[in-house]
Amino acid sequence: MSFPLLTVTAALPAVGAIATAAVPAAKRTAAKWSALGFSAATLVLAAIVLVRFEPGGDRYQLTESRPWIKSFGVRFELGVDGIGVSLIALTALLIPFVILAGWHDADPPSSPPLGEEGPDQVESNSRWRPTQGFFALILMVEAMVLVSFEATDVFLFYIFFEAMLIPMYFLIGGFGDRAHAAQYSDSVAGGEDEAAKQRSYAAVKFLLYNLVGGLVMLAAVIGLYAATAHQLGHGTFSLQEILQARADGKFELGTSTERWIFLGFFFAFAVKAPLWPLHTWLPNAMGESTAPVAVLITAVVDKVGTFAMLRYCLQLFPEASKWATPVILVLAVIGIIYGALLAVGQRDIKRLIAYASISHFGFIILGIFAMTTQGQSGAALYMVNHGISTAALMLVAGFLISRRGSRLIADFGGVQKVAPVLAGTFLIGGLATLSLPGLAPFVSEFLVLVGTFSRYPALGIIATAGIVLAALYVLVLYQRTMTGPVKAGIEGMADLKVREIAVVAPLIALLLFLGVYPKPLTDIVNPAVGQTLSDVHKTDPKPALEATK
Repeated sequence: MSFPLLTVTAALPAVGAIATAAVPAAKRTAAKWSALGFSAATLVLAAIVLVRFEPGGDRYQLTESRPWIKSFGVRFELGVDGIGVSLIALTALLIPFVILAGWHDADPPSSPPLGEEGPDQVESNSRWRPTQGFFALILMVEAMVLVSFEATDVFLFYIFFEAMLIPMYFLIGGFGDRAHAAQYSDSVAGGEDEAAKQRSYAAVKFLLYNLVGGLVMLAAVIGLYAATAHQLGHGTFSLQEILQARADGKFELGTSTERWIFLGFFFAFAVKAPLWPLHTWLPNAMGESTAPVAVLITAVVDKVGTFAMLRYCLQLFPEASKWATPVILVLAVIGIIYGALLAVGQRDIKRLIAYASISHFGFIILGIFAMTTQGQSGAALYMVNHGISTAALMLVAGFLISRRGSRLIADFGGVQKVAPVLAGTFLIGGLATLSLPGLAPFVSEFLVLVGTFSRYPALGIIATAGIVLAALYVLVLYQRTMTGPVKAGIEGMADLKVREIAVVAPLIALLLFLGVYPKPLTDIVNPAVGQTLSDVHKTDPKPALEATK
């Protein structure tokens, strides 16, 4: 029996979460190093997975299959294709930076100098355990996301797709943005209570939206199982078994059945992604979270939704996917323009980035359902590149906000004069967000637009307006926060420290490298894209004009 590499890769952060949570209350620094160590070890394993993956090999590699719930045909089946292995690498890469960026985000309130605290304060501080909980929850989210990218059993995927909501709920509701809480305290009577209410509202909204999507998906999962039991003589959730049975002519869903089951799956994924008009939980969740948790939401967790559209919607329900494509494309284009327009009008830095992400997810979904090689390759690249660029921008924004104690754009100005490194990294993250040529997101956005235009020229032209709006909201944000006279409260702002530079510099290096040389990534995802298009019986449209000889 071969070494269960995928299982160990996903299990390691879960073990790390337990170990970190078990660190004694007074050993907060030890808990941080424990979390960082386990995340770094997971990154090493993810790198081994990436190296062992053969782009020209079988569709699903490093596969594992063990009985789990035999009576219901549920198996613990894992396997990775080119898109899955890329997202595993992205997740494992970002988590150490998330932990480093949030190094002090869950520390207890400042204590009196050593030797001056009273007995009650010593006892209170020794029992205060938010640091252990914060980093343990981050590792638990990582473990669940990795299983979601690895699972090839539909029921196994569903379990972890839903289970990740629990640690995310506590990260959003229990560890809020202190700068926002400080703003409430300064401007509103009972401000701390009001900030807590806002965090609670954001966490509950996140949970309810995603739970509703999950319940709809559960009905669809049961429907798929019933269909396999009727046609194959035994119920199964195995993605590979279902695809093979369909290829052999032993399994075929009726038109109406396939469409209803498809809608159940797609609805859940559209909420998670999120796709307009199911997006409204995202600005609240990102706005009330700490910057590292906001990165976890939009750069890691939300990618499960778009990934699942490629793996499950298109592969299991090809005819229904083609049937729903016109509506989905329209929703995606609306999301692109709507998210960008609302980003332009934002006064809050974190909510601006949240609405920009809604626009970017519109591009990803547009590429997926354009049903072209360029479009889907661009969408797969976009998932990775958006994760890196949004992490860079949001984490630098978090450093900026923590220094000023405010998220409002109007409270900043002239930062580049007192903190040039912070301003420079913020600019690079912003330019990546607007897909500047030479930075990684440009390649993916260009492929999405080319792939869309070749089949749906009108939608491709409209979507292009999102690029113009992105330039507007990013450059205006930079101009208002970083240039001009130095505003009150900015004069003594410190530049980035060594730990913060260690967080941002590798992300910027990746944005530059993949912007100039995306071939290593395209070589991995392109075979998976070709196989997915084959599943839905789609080929690239031929040019309208033939080249002259």
